[in-house]
This record gives sequence, structure tokens and C-alpha cells, in this order.
Amino acid sequence: MKSNTTTYKIMYPLFLLCLCVGISQETYAQEDIEVKNSILQAIEESATYISTTILDEEGKSQCDYNLTEGKWYPYEVPWHTGQAIYALLHAYHATGNQHYLDRAITAGNYWTSLEIKDKGKLQGMVKGLHGDFIGDSSIIFATISDGTPGIYELSRVTDNPHYAEVATSAASWMLANMYNEKEGVCYDVVNNKGEVQKESSPFWEAKDKEKQDLFDVSRPNTEGWLFLDAYHYSHDEKFKKAYINLCNSLLEKQGPEGLWMHFMPNFMDAGSFHPRFNLWYAESLIKAFELTGDRKYLEGAAKTARAYAKVQTKNGTIYYKNFIDGKEPDKGSICGSSVAFSGIVWMELAKYGYTEFEGHIELSLNWLLKNRFSINHPDPNLRGAIVNTRTRSKKGKNWMVNRDIGTSFGLRFFADYLDYKY
Repeated sequence: MKSNTTTYKIMYPLFLLCLCVGISQETYAQEDIEVKNSILQAIEESATYISTTILDEEGKSQCDYNLTEGKWYPYEVPWHTGQAIYALLHAYHATGNQHYLDRAITAGNYWTSLEIKDKGKLQGMVKGLHGDFIGDSSIIFATISDGTPGIYELSRVTDNPHYAEVATSAASWMLANMYNEKEGVCYDVVNNKGEVQKESSPFWEAKDKEKQDLFDVSRPNTEGWLFLDAYHYSHDEKFKKAYINLCNSLLEKQGPEGLWMHFMPNFMDAGSFHPRFNLWYAESLIKAFELTGDRKYLEGAAKTARAYAKVQTKNGTIYYKNFIDGKEPDKGSICGSSVAFSGIVWMELAKYGYTEFEGHIELSLNWLLKNRFSINHPDPNLRGAIVNTRTRSKKGKNWMVNRDIGTSFGLRFFADYLDYKY
């Protein structure tokens, strides 16, 4: 039999180890609670900012806040409003706060009021005007389609089919008039007379590009997965067929870097790519996987996700303009919406086994928690906003704004992170 001294010598180190493990677990648990509480606070502050500041009384987004003038400027209002709706519904699911749902309903009522009911070529379409330098004579496919995830979700949450009906009506119009099945694209623009622009685009005309080809006037246009939602709502197989065709087109047209450089707002000649555009396509490919079970769509999305992981800095920042050749990004604009949207896509992929993105997800969380305007900020137009700056030259002066979509995407990220982690 071992002596008490021998037993002590054996058991005491084990006791210390168990004690340390217990303390360590308790510390980690406390840190975890603190992080979760920080996220919940960020959800509340972001949702409050969207519901009280970004959305006006009518329910439409004010869009871009000019930092030097202290004024709001509209920019693709239906798209920005749709993003705000989707974000508020994420906050509603996370908190149960009725106010967020009420404001989403007000915004949804504004969005559906854009339905075109006149007897004419555009009947059944939605007046998704781009605005800004394009003006108010052009309805843009993606301005409508990328605003619809929140619209369909609003119908599901409220059990009110009206919102989905208006979106599906627009989807039917665009499928019939703007979809090119053979080429796997949808034309970008229809003018206010109902004429689809198949030869030239106002986006390229603004850049004085005289000769335009098919890819200058069209894109696969799966942003917002409108045709997929229309299929789920209507059960009409034509929407499903078109959606799969467009996602297959995405895979065919994706470059080796994981992006779609042939399409604006990427610029092949400069080698620069947009901070969100490609992520919309990646997200739509994940939806295609969920629809079909075919992992080729997941791998296409992962290629895009890797491209954004490469340009995320060590502190989590993603800038507005990045380059495929690895050149230093243009650091004049900080894109919080890309930090958040990249994180959303990384989380979706992580659920399906792409653990390579876990570190980047945490970088995005840390960045988004830190890079928010204080709720006590001297300017009430910025209280609770997530940093999303854009600096450019416009009408002979420097144009510096903080964009609403930083907060909309950030709010989605925070809510998704709760599901992802907890």
C-alpha cells in the first residue's frame, strides 16, 4: 500500500490541474457571455438606428449621409430600403422587439407602393429607379431584385401575401422581358417607357464607352435570388428553371480568382473589384446548393469567399476598391458592409464544412463591434451607425458619405453570428 505522502504527491498536481481547468473554463464562459451581450447590444443599437434614422416616416431609406454637408441623399432607394427591411427582420428574430417588425412593415408598404399598375408595357413591374448619376429614367434589375429578400421574408413573418405578390409580379415581368435564357444573363436596364436596353447601358454611357457588348448591358443578375424566392412562393417551375440556369451561368463565367470580372461594377481593365457585388453571386450559389444539393455551387461560392479573405486586413478592415493582382487597395473608402457581408458568406460556408474561414469571421465580428459610431455622437444622423464611408468626386467637389448599408449588413451579420456561435 502506498503511503499518504506518496498519495499526496500524486494527487496534488492533479488537483491543481483540475482547479486550473475549472478556472479556465469559468473564464472562457464569462468571456463568452460578455461577447454575446456585446453582440445583443450592437443589434439593439443598429436596429434602433435603422428604424429611427435611416428609414424616414414614409418607410423609405435615406441612403447616403453626406458627412461634410450634414444632409441625406437618395441612391437606389428601393434597394437600400429592401436591405433595411431584411436587417430589421433579422433583429426582430433575434430580439422579438415588435418595433423593429412595425418599422419593417412600414418600409415594406413603401416598397410595394412602387408597383406599376398603369395599363402599359411596365404593368406589374416595380419602379426600381437607380437615381444618382443614372437619373430617374432607368429601372435597374438589381435595384429591384436585391431588395426582395426582405420583402419575401416580410410576407413569411406577417403571414401577409401582399408583399410576396408584388415581388413575384415584378419577377414575372423581368423573366418575360429581361431574361436571356441562351446566354444565361438578364438585361440590366429598362427605361420608363418599358423598353429593355439591349444595345447600350447608361452605366457605360456615363463613362463614354461607345461600343458595348452583351456583358456591358447584362449580367447573370442573381443578386437577391429573386427567381428562387418567386419559385418558393408561386411553385411555378419556370422560376426554378431560370434560377438554376443563371447559377450555372455564374459558374461558367467565374474567373480563376473567384470573381466575375467581365461585369460592372468590377473593372477588368483596372483589375479592380467591387466590395459586395461578387458576394451577392456567392450567396446566390449557396442558395442553389440548398435547392439542388449539388456541391459545385458551394465550391463556386467558396472561391469568391477566398478572394475576399485575401483582401481582409489583419485588423479586419476591407476597403471599397481592391485589386486582383494583389496591389494595395485604395484606402480612401472603408467598407463596413463588405466586412459584414463577407462574414455572412463565410458563416454560411462554415456551416457546410468550410472551416478555413473561421478566423476571418472572428476578424469581422471584432471589426464591426469596434467600428460603430457612438449612440451619444454629437451628430444624431450617425448615432449607432456602422462605419461605411465612400469618398469620390462628384459635381466638382469631394463627396464624402457614410452609407446606410454598412449598418444594414452589419445588423444581419450580428444576428447571423448569434445563430452561428450560440
